[in-house]
Amino acid sequence: MRFYGYYRSSAAYRCRIAFNLKGVVPEFVPVHLRKDEQRRDDYLALNPQGLLPALETGGRLLTQSLAIIEWLDETHPDPPLLPKNAFDRAYIRSLALSIACDIHPLQNLRVLNELKSSFGQDQAGLDAWCRRWIEPGLAAFEATLAKSKTPGAFCFGTTPTLADICLLPQLYSAERFGVEIAGYPNLTRIKASCDAHPAFAAAHPSRQPDAET
Repeated sequence: MRFYGYYRSSAAYRCRIAFNLKGVVPEFVPVHLRKDEQRRDDYLALNPQGLLPALETGGRLLTQSLAIIEWLDETHPDPPLLPKNAFDRAYIRSLALSIACDIHPLQNLRVLNELKSSFGQDQAGLDAWCRRWIEPGLAAFEATLAKSKTPGAFCFGTTPTLADICLLPQLYSAERFGVEIAGYPNLTRIKASCDAHPAFAAAHPSRQPDAET
């Protein structure tokens, strides 16, 4: 099993958390996004999207972090990352997708590069753009958790799920771009639980072999 990632990629960060929770240790292949290594011919031959992460296993390739994580959950079922109840599973997926589909893509590096090159935005402008989408997205996430009455130490009770796997990397990005979460009690509590969990802590970007000092 070979995993292609980048230490600061939120999508790769999600997968690292899932691997750690499952006790799975793939071979890691770093792909440096800021050096455009994802656009090299050899990587595009592997993954025509030129995006991260990617997972090679059994001679086949998987892309998209949520697809990789759900495959991992089905092939390594303990501990489960989704509840048994069908509605609860859909609810957890809705939380995960609200980040993976609605918040994260707008702060993706290729979007920021386009804003810089085609629209002349400086770093302050890029940071403001990211905050513009992260802040309302996290506010809605907090309100959804409060309305559901299901959060405990984590997004859904006392054990991590796919929702937490997506949330913590987004909170890492929020901090990078100056988004404050102190006013969100559910997010603050869940972040503390994740930070204290060894699987989440070991997946932190600063602890990766390709992390830049």
